[in-house]
Amino acid sequence: MPDIVDAAMASGMTKLVEAVKAAGLVDTLKGPGPFTVFAPTDEAFNKIPKADWDMLMNDPAKLKEVLTFHVAEGKMMAADLKEHEYLKALNGGELRIDAKNWHLHRNIKVNGANIIKPDLVVDNGVCHAIDKVLMPKMAFMEKPM
Repeated sequence: MPDIVDAAMASGMTKLVEAVKAAGLVDTLKGPGPFTVFAPTDEAFNKIPKADWDMLMNDPAKLKEVLTFHVAEGKMMAADLKEHEYLKALNGGELRIDAKNWHLHRNIKVNGANIIKPDLVVDNGVCHAIDKVLMPKMAFMEKPM
């Protein structure tokens, strides 16, 4: 079974893999975990203004903070997420889970991003593809995404 990084590559999440490499997080996300990763799609990364993306890709510390805001410890399947209101991200930030429409549509949001492909089980946890990049409160951002 692939780990988080290999699964992201196999799923065509090229921007996420590029960012993970630039932030020096490959070893962490190939580690034993388990982790729950809210993985932005390439379309989600494409919504970031080019100037902000370029700045992040040239600042490994800020990029690492953004990426670790997408990861929580433990393996939380979608059915488990609906039992939580908040999760703590690896960067120390808070991920707000909104599963109020779970009973109707199996829809879950994390900090406003929709989980569009839940429950991709990997060797060291689980990935949930999301439709936007989650941005922690950071000084460089003019406005939240």
